[in-house]
Amino acid sequence: MPIADSDGTSIYYERHGSGPAILFVHGSGGHHAAWWQQVAALRNEFTVVTIDLRGFGKSDSSMLEFDGQDFPGDVVAVLDQEDLTDVMLVGQSIGSVAALRAGLLRPERVSSVVLGHSLGGISHPELKELAAADRAEAVKLPVIDRLLTKPFQRERADLTFLFQQMGTFNVARMQDLRNLDTDGPSLDDIQASGVKVAFLAGEKDAVLSVKTVTRAHELLPGSHLEIVEGAPHSMYWETPTEYNAAVAQLRRTLTTPKEAA
Repeated sequence: MPIADSDGTSIYYERHGSGPAILFVHGSGGHHAAWWQQVAALRNEFTVVTIDLRGFGKSDSSMLEFDGQDFPGDVVAVLDQEDLTDVMLVGQSIGSVAALRAGLLRPERVSSVVLGHSLGGISHPELKELAAADRAEAVKLPVIDRLLTKPFQRERADLTFLFQQMGTFNVARMQDLRNLDTDGPSLDDIQASGVKVAFLAGEKDAVLSVKTVTRAHELLPGSHLEIVEGAPHSMYWETPTEYNAAVAQLRRTLTTPKEAA
């Protein structure tokens, strides 16, 4: 069983396939197995790495409380143990915060970061205001309606049930994950790192609006923007074909010169 040591905390991860590397960082209800539709679709072309952040899945969950500030180190521990380079980190929701910070901590290993349905904790007053307004609307909805569309819930009750069950394997909960956005990187920090950033969002994301994501893209020079038509917040689960195609295309095209590293 592959385990990485993150400052004394055991972090479970899996590595599949071969080729250019993609490392997926799950959100608050996920863990390594949530990426089953991505691993199966991408492992023939890419090295696909999935991890469990502390408090999730098979990673150490024995601590009394969890701090989002520790998550980037969990990602870095796996990058270092596997000696990965030219990696594209793909975050989902809160996982994007950990992904972006890990990329900035290890720019010699990470060539790009895809912020899935998230601003990655970027510190910028306008973006914080826009994201807060989006959250104020999202909390009016039942949790499941924020994540999956109503038609999907009706037509795929089986996958909706499995989606909800995924979170039962985790000890950490959203309310435990304090400090997720505290002291986030600035736009200048990201540009100075040389790490490429892509915003990947769904047209029907009920948590973070297309308008907000588009504004983040406009404010970050050199960033990429991918909006998937009809996709919800949990695009990786509900519309995996479109999600996988977007991730694969980003992995093929996003590169960062490292001569200055």
